[in-house]
Amino acid sequence: MISDGMAEVLRSLRLGRVGDPAQACARALGAAGVTLSLLVGPERSAEPLWSHPGLSGRFEELQFTLGEGPGPEAVRTGSPVLEPDLERVRPARWPALLPAVRELGAVHGVCCFPLGIGAIRIGVLTVLCDRDRQLSRQQYADAVALSAMLTSAFLNGEPRGEEAGVQGFAMGVRQPSGLRRAVVHQATGMVSVQLGVSMEEALLRLRAHAYGSAHPLGEVAEAVVTRRLHFSDESDEFDKSDDGSGPHSPDGGKG
Repeated sequence: MISDGMAEVLRSLRLGRVGDPAQACARALGAAGVTLSLLVGPERSAEPLWSHPGLSGRFEELQFTLGEGPGPEAVRTGSPVLEPDLERVRPARWPALLPAVRELGAVHGVCCFPLGIGAIRIGVLTVLCDRDRQLSRQQYADAVALSAMLTSAFLNGEPRGEEAGVQGFAMGVRQPSGLRRAVVHQATGMVSVQLGVSMEEALLRLRAHAYGSAHPLGEVAEAVVTRRLHFSDESDEFDKSDDGSGPHSPDGGKG
């Protein structure tokens, strides 16, 4: 059974009465952070819809930039990925993510719940745990109930018939009209054309450069879209633009 706190959150979501859904869910779960992401674009990458607090957003950005972690794994397998203590995870499992997460400091564990049914994947619910707040059985049950409700909302659309709060429910969990990571999707297409490779490989090239240069993927993608950076046809490296203002420039692309 779900807790009274989560039951109230679910009712509020259906009625569209939650000002900050991520904050309300984090409070009900007793979690250090919560993010709801939807899979969008040709690459089916995770686009954050809710995120609280800022730590959750930074963790999602790391997963997106590196292309690995419990979120991508949950989406790929269709099963929850529960790692309450990241220090116990084998380094080879997420070799790039684990060292980066240690630098964040406050993320002790991560639990990710895929949204979808069978082979259909539409998103992922990510719950962060610190050393003082790890998911209990009750909280796990609450997270499963929340992910099930969100899955139903996105797959089935608005509730029908006599159910109350139809419009509010849709407003509470609707997909955003503007994608925060649209620049990444655009850059992926440009790199795909520049190198004559698939969209999947183009995204891998972008991620590899972001990781190697220690820049956020969004920043590298913006440099590609604004033509300050261009992939060479003969190498895996970016060519510096003529104006010298890319991430490899002396000012780090800020000038």
